Amino acid sequence: MKDPQHRPWRVLESKYLSHEPWFTVRREAVELPNGARIPAWYILEYPDWVNVIARTRDGDFLFIDQYRHALGRTSYEIVAGVCDPQDASPLAAAQRELYEETGYGGGRWEPYMVLSANPTSHNNLTHTFLATDVEPVSTQHLEATEDIRIHLFTFEEVHQLLVENRIVQALMAAPLWRYIAENRA
Repeated sequence: MKDPQHRPWRVLESKYLSHEPWFTVRREAVELPNGARIPAWYILEYPDWVNVIARTRDGDFLFIDQYRHALGRTSYEIVAGVCDPQDASPLAAAQRELYEETGYGGGRWEPYMVLSANPTSHNNLTHTFLATDVEPVSTQHLEATEDIRIHLFTFEEVHQLLVENRIVQALMAAPLWRYIAENRA
């Protein structure tokens, strides 16, 4: 199947409203290919993000939990983070995040999935990697603002967490659901 015909909007005006480390937003006036105009379209700018579906040599899934203030709850998650300017690639960012948040490393790594949180308003992508045969190589290296606990779950436990809607971060649930579907025996 071929890709759809590319029909970009023409930017008539662009202005930054906020330029903070975790909140950069710009407003654009745009013209659509049919001539219709939208005077205010808002774009949230973020660096690319990474996720890691990590499995140990024993086949367990490596999860974390942490409090998410916007939802006011502590949730199970796969390791995730931001591609920093010093990261050579999304893969390097994913490996760094796994090491920092869990102390795990090594193993075999492969790109697994690339998603957009919301292509209507977000300009970044989330790169998910599959890391197998990871093992503890250090202790956690958390930032002062991080309070992260590590968990090891079986395939069935991860499936159950998904079924019970206990993994609420969509950019994590989607690749996990794909993994479950592709590897269910």
